[in-house]
Amino acid sequence: MNQQTSADQLPSSLAVRLVKLYRRMEAAYDIVARQLDFSCRACPDNCCDSYFLHHTRIEWAYLREGLAQLPPERQAHVMIQARDYQQRAKTALAAGIRPTIMCPLNEAGWCDLYQHRPMICRLHGVPSSLRFPSGQVKKFPGCFRSQELTAGHPAIPMVERASLLQELVMLEGLMPSGSTSSGFTRLKVQKSIAEMILEELP
Repeated sequence: MNQQTSADQLPSSLAVRLVKLYRRMEAAYDIVARQLDFSCRACPDNCCDSYFLHHTRIEWAYLREGLAQLPPERQAHVMIQARDYQQRAKTALAAGIRPTIMCPLNEAGWCDLYQHRPMICRLHGVPSSLRFPSGQVKKFPGCFRSQELTAGHPAIPMVERASLLQELVMLEGLMPSGSTSSGFTRLKVQKSIAEMILEELP
């Protein structure tokens, strides 16, 4: 996989806007991390074995854009890892177990595509919340270390995901032949990182 097909091509103007959005995500994450004195350094766990599903074609295309930039031998290794991940995940899900498998992009504790990682990977760790248009609020407590730091605190700082996700959905609607939905619940993609690596965009 040294070249992307046309379905995988992300227009450069959208890539620039996505990168700017990712920077805003990182800035929001850093504000909360500083308030909590939170860091991943020397953590005994690795969140890259968490089972996440990702929901936009624009992030899928951007991830594959990064994958195409890896050396051919590294791409081949990632593909092998992704196939193994996918098989093990299917076995676990069929048994009713949420998979706990190291991400195929993780190599010795580091992400091969760190600059191209999706939103969920970027915001995982610190506490966050998501306010839906209906007014409903869903809260995410963060990783175990974050929960230890916030235990017993009456006012926990959180990253509010709503505006970030709204902009991501807006960019998704600008993808060629993509969805034009503006709602949180209408995104059609539900793919693991392994599936995004192995499959071309529809």
